[in-house]
Amino acid sequence: MTRARSLVALSLLLPAVVTAQAANTVARTAAFFESYSFGTGLAFRRISEFTIPISVTQRLGDRLVLDVGTAYASAAVRAADGSTIQHAGLVDTDLRASFGIIPGRLIFNIAGKVPTGATTVPDTTIPLFGATATDLLGFTTPSFGTGGGITAGFASAVKMGSDWAVGTGASYRYGASYTPVTGGGTLTPGGEIRLRAGLEGPFGQGKYFRGALVYTTTGDNDIGGGRQSAIGDRVLAYAAVSVPFGSSNLALYGWEMRRLRARNFDVPGTLAVPRGNVLALGARLNRSLTPRATLAPMLEFRHELTGPAAKMELLGYLLRTGTDLRYQLSEHATGVLQAQFAFGSLRSQGAVVSIVGPRVGALIEWSR
Repeated sequence: MTRARSLVALSLLLPAVVTAQAANTVARTAAFFESYSFGTGLAFRRISEFTIPISVTQRLGDRLVLDVGTAYASAAVRAADGSTIQHAGLVDTDLRASFGIIPGRLIFNIAGKVPTGATTVPDTTIPLFGATATDLLGFTTPSFGTGGGITAGFASAVKMGSDWAVGTGASYRYGASYTPVTGGGTLTPGGEIRLRAGLEGPFGQGKYFRGALVYTTTGDNDIGGGRQSAIGDRVLAYAAVSVPFGSSNLALYGWEMRRLRARNFDVPGTLAVPRGNVLALGARLNRSLTPRATLAPMLEFRHELTGPAAKMELLGYLLRTGTDLRYQLSEHATGVLQAQFAFGSLRSQGAVVSIVGPRVGALIEWSR
């Protein structure tokens, strides 16, 4: 969940079984633009972001896979008074290696985050970074930089019956200290443990199920001066079903992320992130137009709850619709065009504020 969404989006726009599984080398690049306009009642009127992600995956033999990814991102917020807050530059670079200790059954993963992004920024840009990080809007690039870090863990898969499989995984992330705001104190991130379990397999005639549960716990961040920031444990549940739909294929999916109350929320000197809950439900229809072209219209509903009180309040909702057009450019290259439009509302100090905006993108994947 912490990796830039721009890199994840490079895979989500392609078919479920990507060529990286069979190819030795896979290179992806894209361009995404998304913008949201807000009604009166907020401190800003528009948020826009343009992202160019780049990633390369290289398979070395039957056991080792290397992956590198980064992105250029440019974002801007237009305030209600007409002023503009902007930021542009590279985000952090992700380096990853996966080694099959027991091929197909036990994999060791190690990933490093190189701080090529915005490690230290002026305090005037804080509203911009906060606005792009919300899960409700789901910006391609929610974070522009950290102090870097390293993550290590294991993943395993075991057959259950003849067609189904159960997967488990565990990882630990260490984050390096950095100064997030110019002239401010040093932030030392707390360690993070992540546990995963998943299940997938076919059922019925042409149907397929995937499900996963992810539990994440993070230590308090030391922000200096005897103070710390704390975030509660997070539980993410995901499920997707693929079914035949005439001559097409229909994918139904949903995920829910619940952020619990921080353990040390009432300790003096602790800045606690409020509880939260994000729910998303969606559908995508994959329809072949020609042997090379596939049209994939989609519809997704997302809403978010938050608040420090015993009962969380609705932060807002968003309904997104649009389509992807996938085209096999050659034996080794696939292109994707994406056009979406979203509308919804936010609640701010008792007022309901409207949201509207497009997301457009283009992606190319090359493999050999």
